[in-house]
Amino acid sequence: MPYLNEVGEVVELQLGAAGAELDESDPENRFRLEWLDEVERLLGEVSADPSRPLVLTATGKFFTNGLDTDHIFAAPDQLPAYLDRVHSLYATILTLPVPTVAAINGHAFGAGAMLALCTDHVLMRTERGFWSLPEAALNMPFTRGMSTLLRTRLTDRAATEAMYTSRRYGAAEAAAAGIVDEAVEAERLTARAAEVAASRAATAGPNLALIKRGLRGPLLDDLALPTPAGVLS
Repeated sequence: MPYLNEVGEVVELQLGAAGAELDESDPENRFRLEWLDEVERLLGEVSADPSRPLVLTATGKFFTNGLDTDHIFAAPDQLPAYLDRVHSLYATILTLPVPTVAAINGHAFGAGAMLALCTDHVLMRTERGFWSLPEAALNMPFTRGMSTLLRTRLTDRAATEAMYTSRRYGAAEAAAAGIVDEAVEAERLTARAAEVAASRAATAGPNLALIKRGLRGPLLDDLALPTPAGVLS
């Protein structure tokens, strides 16, 4: 399960279990219900003591592979409520009262790729891993909240290509398209994320959350809309 890790001036939220890099199963950090519960709980701890910036990262081959497709296929009637949970997580990260930096360590696909865009600053490692929105290739639509997230966090040109073509972007390509802010060598990824986060530490506190809510108001409104039944039909 995800966990918090204190590293100097920042707090890391690791999306996978401790020691996952040594686990031959190499967990994909999908948005399982219990995973969502734990991430929200940990983010609540960060909000309760907004004194240190947050770095969002993982280990192994995956940052996160996004939606729990096993749950979706097993309980299609629960899909709208499940997507509402995902939207709620996005809103929580978007409005945290601390500076946030995503350090994409490996593959970030679909809802997991969008999760990274909820942070203030996004880094992606070179050498390995892709950022991709595979929905078009999978014949799946984007929810209204997800579309608004992508439209407001990316340029129109980048959003159009990423959403229409399901292109897989390596770190250098993602940086060139403005999807991520920096492409960073693997051995420097978390240190650079901590450096960026720590440089913004003075802004942490309730006022930062108010500023974020003001900036992201229309996006937050769309994320708060209940997902309609038949969203994937």
